[in-house]
Amino acid sequence: MTLRGLLVDYGGVLTTDVFASFDAFCAREGLPPGTVRDLFRDDPAARSLLGGLEDGTLPDAEFEAGFAALLGVPPEGLIERLLGSTTADVAMLDFVRAARGRGIRTGLISNSWGSQRYDRILLDELFDGIVISGDVGVRKPDPAIYVLGAAAIGLQPHECVYVDDLPGNLKPARALGMTTVRHRTPDETLQFLEACLQ
Repeated sequence: MTLRGLLVDYGGVLTTDVFASFDAFCAREGLPPGTVRDLFRDDPAARSLLGGLEDGTLPDAEFEAGFAALLGVPPEGLIERLLGSTTADVAMLDFVRAARGRGIRTGLISNSWGSQRYDRILLDELFDGIVISGDVGVRKPDPAIYVLGAAAIGLQPHECVYVDDLPGNLKPARALGMTTVRHRTPDETLQFLEACLQ
């Protein structure tokens, strides 16, 4: 199996675990572990706020005010506080950079968390195509965003492998014909990608 394109998620793939950062936030704020995750999973108001943030219809400050009220914490800088414990995953970044260097088409498909979360200079270095949900007005797992991701690197979905840490984001990509890998650890993911991208 040899594929021509590598499409990756951002948070939790090119960075360390987002959910671990959520729990670090909970610890700092005196909230029970899992509070953020559980709200996004189970609370319709929280899910609506996240959807608006990710598709670009809700300004950062409005998300922060609404979600802070659900959490019972101050809203100032909430996005940064939630994601502040994530760090770059150097092994994954290096692999994407090297893959592009040897002629693999590389692309980003990311559900955005606010307008200032991305190092655009770095993204331009790593990727031939960039699809960020807040920029295009559609978010994962809508199949349309995966079609946009493949098109952004000049390929068809079946020519691409897609990496995401959330299983629900992989299912529609797979249905379009993409090869998919759930990211758990860099070692596991990179072993799989090496086999796909000769």
